[in-house]
Amino acid sequence: MKKAFLFLGFVAVAAAVGGATAWAVSEHREQPVQYIERTVSHNSAPQAGNHFTSYQADQYPDLTYAAENAVKAVVNIESIQQIEMPRRRSYDPFLEFFGIPQDYGYGDGRPQYREQRAGGSGVIISEDGYIVTNNHVIDGATKLRVKLNDGRIFDGKLIGKDSATDLALLKIEAKDLPTLAFGSSDALRLGEWVLAIGSPFDLQSTITAGIVSAKARQLGAIPNDFRIESFIQTDAAVNPGNSGGALVNTRGELVGINTLIKSQTGSYVGYSFAVPESIVRKVVVDLKEFGVVQRAMLGIQFRVVDQDFLDEEGKELGIDELGGAYVASVVEGGSASEAGIRKGDVIVSVDGVKITDPSTLQLEIARHRPNDTVKLSVKRDGKVKQFDVTLRNKAGKTELIAKTDVDVVESLGGKFVDAGTKLCRELEIKGGVQVVGIKAGGVLARARVKEGFVITHINDQPVYSLEDLQRMTESVRSIDGIYPNGRSASYVLVE
Repeated sequence: MKKAFLFLGFVAVAAAVGGATAWAVSEHREQPVQYIERTVSHNSAPQAGNHFTSYQADQYPDLTYAAENAVKAVVNIESIQQIEMPRRRSYDPFLEFFGIPQDYGYGDGRPQYREQRAGGSGVIISEDGYIVTNNHVIDGATKLRVKLNDGRIFDGKLIGKDSATDLALLKIEAKDLPTLAFGSSDALRLGEWVLAIGSPFDLQSTITAGIVSAKARQLGAIPNDFRIESFIQTDAAVNPGNSGGALVNTRGELVGINTLIKSQTGSYVGYSFAVPESIVRKVVVDLKEFGVVQRAMLGIQFRVVDQDFLDEEGKELGIDELGGAYVASVVEGGSASEAGIRKGDVIVSVDGVKITDPSTLQLEIARHRPNDTVKLSVKRDGKVKQFDVTLRNKAGKTELIAKTDVDVVESLGGKFVDAGTKLCRELEIKGGVQVVGIKAGGVLARARVKEGFVITHINDQPVYSLEDLQRMTESVRSIDGIYPNGRSASYVLVE
């Protein structure tokens, strides 16, 4: 079976443990949590044979400097949500007459709420109180409480968030705070020592150590169809509650934000993943300056030319060399299309950076804003050509996005796929986007749209594909479409 192109994937998210927030890519969630004991030797003298070189302490990293300084800038975040309680039945004399038990309703008829609390971590990046964390730590919160390393507690204000990278920016009203300076995730080397700092299981200021196990990992874990993933993989122990905490190098510099774990149990068993500093820095600057991420879009779907690609499609497409990104489709009116990029081209590099995996191309474009220009080296008909591409926003324009503009895909709160040719023919429509999942709290859930619904218009504008949906920036006022059984439906939102 052919590999899926970029933007497709499946994800399972493990639930928070003990009231703490974290994500886990869970493969077998039905298995019980396994606790593993670790034996620690208190004999520090190396027991090596004479074929080893002598132990020289000054040649090995001392992690105490990084730990003792970085921990001061890592905070605990308590996310509080108001959850509406199910409404009970009001008193019914008919039921009372026949002796049928009943619950009594609320006297004033108003809904009742309860508080749901979850915990995560964050990193202070400026002395005046800006804090970066994960989007999933604060998503849906009605109140945020930030506890500093010194014990002080502040109310947190959400400045902005970005579900595509799972990052968010908060602000507390304080001065002269300890901060973490940004390091360089690009400069990280495999095997380099790193520290993970956060509040696992509500144990604030916990420090664990490990090495960089891999870079530029794509897991398909962020629940956003347009996710940007290039995770740093480490073996530093990360557990629920570490989300949003710091990954630091031996110099105490921030090189990543700890985000998720890969586990069969929902708890750490050897792998953890962090959003790299190269993505964090860009998102934070945008959120602070504009309140929204200025995302540049290349406007293509692609597949990296690896050995599987060559084995499956290389001969048919006339491609026999590894490396680069095969352009499977080009969005009409998008950045690549306007620059002359065509389906069948192979993008070899972006600004001189060779494309070796999907995350490389994503990351290089994600560094930029709309109206920035990048230089693509493209192989076409056996020859390499250079293209200067002016990047555009999701609406296909070169202007920066305003905070008032809406991410329609996110506000709808669902998962979507293009309605296939067969379905469109059966329903006698030109095109559409089918709802294959619905998230609580989104427009679809509030409008009581059912899965399977094919959206054909939003705000009376036609929607033929996911690209059309992605380009929309106005608040959703109306949704029109048709169910697979042929029943048309219109939904009008009343605020």
